[in-house]
Amino acid sequence: MASDHLLELVDIEAGYGRAALVLRGLTVRVPAGSVVCLVGPNGAGKSTVLKVASGMLAPRSGTIRVNGEDVTGFGPQQLLAAGLSHVLQGHSVFKEMTVEENVLLGAYTIRDRARIAERAGFVKDLFPVVRDRWKALAGALSGGQQKQVEFARSLMVSPRVVLLDEPSMGLDPRSAASVFEQVIRMRDAGTAVLLVEQNARRALETADLGCVLDLGRVHIDGPAAELLQDPQLAELYLGGRPTTAPSHPHLK
Repeated sequence: MASDHLLELVDIEAGYGRAALVLRGLTVRVPAGSVVCLVGPNGAGKSTVLKVASGMLAPRSGTIRVNGEDVTGFGPQQLLAAGLSHVLQGHSVFKEMTVEENVLLGAYTIRDRARIAERAGFVKDLFPVVRDRWKALAGALSGGQQKQVEFARSLMVSPRVVLLDEPSMGLDPRSAASVFEQVIRMRDAGTAVLLVEQNARRALETADLGCVLDLGRVHIDGPAAELLQDPQLAELYLGGRPTTAPSHPHLK
């Protein structure tokens, strides 16, 4: 049964080994055609959310749905087939391989050569750097350009949702700005995005919806533009107060 929400994590509890829970009844939903960002302090559980969503970490309780289908307990391969693609934190290109070879690795589960060619054309149109440096060694690209190669690789399987973990980490301000522009391009091309990002203000400026995590729960959520203007949120999580600020109703 199809759903307006491409990805739903409902009442998720999860942790590592016998340690205390990291996620404590967390609920996050990603609507079609949206960028949803998760922000919050270190240790809030942001990256753990992505690990649960991609099947890298099984939840102890709760439900995961992709396009309305219950996929709780699915592993990474099954969730990839269901429509979730995960771009991990840090750089993951193979520097001694060409951009082409790196991107085509994302299509290793596809047997239809015509479909692979169609997807390669799609990502080259979407990311000009990928098109222009197609035959270049990935290691010769800048950090921001390598991140675009990772994005392109993640789109080769036509995912419904791409999970992005700290895509601006380690990048200079100009490269980071370019990465956020590419996130918007992905959304506008039809792929929803669940984004984890330490640069909370920039993430909320990019996103349609925001979720502020604290102690493994969603503390505040709503339209990203509204969260940016909330004075209490700005002081607690964004490093300052906005110039204009209607209080967010979830903080009353």
